[in-house]
Amino acid sequence: MAGCREAPRETTAALPALGANINETTVSGISSGAYMAGQFQMAHAKRVIGAAIIAGGPYGCSESIFANTIPGAGTAFLNLSKAVNGCMLNLLESWGVADPTELAKKAEARADKGEIDPIGDVRRDRIYLFTGTSDRTVAPSIVKHAAEFYAKLGVPSANIELVSNLPAGHAFVTDDKGNACEISAEPYVVDCNYDQAGALLKQMYGSLQPRAETPTGDFINFDQRPFAGSDMSGSGLAETGVVYVPKACRETSGCRVHVAFHGCAQNRETVGDAFIKESGFARWADTNRLIVLFPQVAASPINPQGCWDWWGYTGPQYLTRDAPQIAAVNRMLDGLQASAGGA
Repeated sequence: MAGCREAPRETTAALPALGANINETTVSGISSGAYMAGQFQMAHAKRVIGAAIIAGGPYGCSESIFANTIPGAGTAFLNLSKAVNGCMLNLLESWGVADPTELAKKAEARADKGEIDPIGDVRRDRIYLFTGTSDRTVAPSIVKHAAEFYAKLGVPSANIELVSNLPAGHAFVTDDKGNACEISAEPYVVDCNYDQAGALLKQMYGSLQPRAETPTGDFINFDQRPFAGSDMSGSGLAETGVVYVPKACRETSGCRVHVAFHGCAQNRETVGDAFIKESGFARWADTNRLIVLFPQVAASPINPQGCWDWWGYTGPQYLTRDAPQIAAVNRMLDGLQASAGGA
């Protein structure tokens, strides 16, 4: 990817306590963020009622059969090779990689061990999936495997929507912002005359009020360090995240939360606020009492493109609720749920 831009230097605040309703949380993500959206959904299915997977595959796809048998970073290295060749390019299908039936069985086993929430909570979710016909980074068949994975878990077909007929590149799609539709380049936002933010939110929440013409709430840059636990560097998180708060959610508690996970090379240090402000989420948030959380990952020597961890670079628990990044974002939800007065 191209060189990094310096992230905006706005004042960083504490994550606001808004009395949010986090038991109707939805998640979305593109590319590595799509995998993280699925991982967070599975880990905290009691809180999550819907997931949007954009240019991503099924939960647990990258896990090597040799996982946890090699000490140190060896397992992550094996997982990364499988992730690229089998869960992005779909070059390992003949070896059974990205098999939805097998991955569903592994997810059920993980739930039985208590590492993620019960699968019964996932079966009630509403799912949106997207692949662009010009995407050469993640094969369309991989996204279709994700749709099949949810079906194998028992999610009703009526709850699963797969959009695969737009000429989009590897990017988040809008109806009026970003690069030309077929482009796969920074900031990975493209104009395909399709409002993806609205489409995925409607799939997960049902009917919504029409979007605002211009967002009137606040984009708040907040300190992510308190949510990372004792090992900030090990979590891979950036120091600063962003949350969009509509005025209505400042004035009255009970707003729902949508978590939007950026893709690789789409974090703030690389593309600034392009994904955050051009994706269109804020326009829907304003009229539907929705808080939008944009957590951020930092680029590092082990993760030079600033990807979310879907192959284990933060440790072997990356698919469970104890994963550093999943745990941190869950704590952010707890922070938004807290009452402003601290009661």
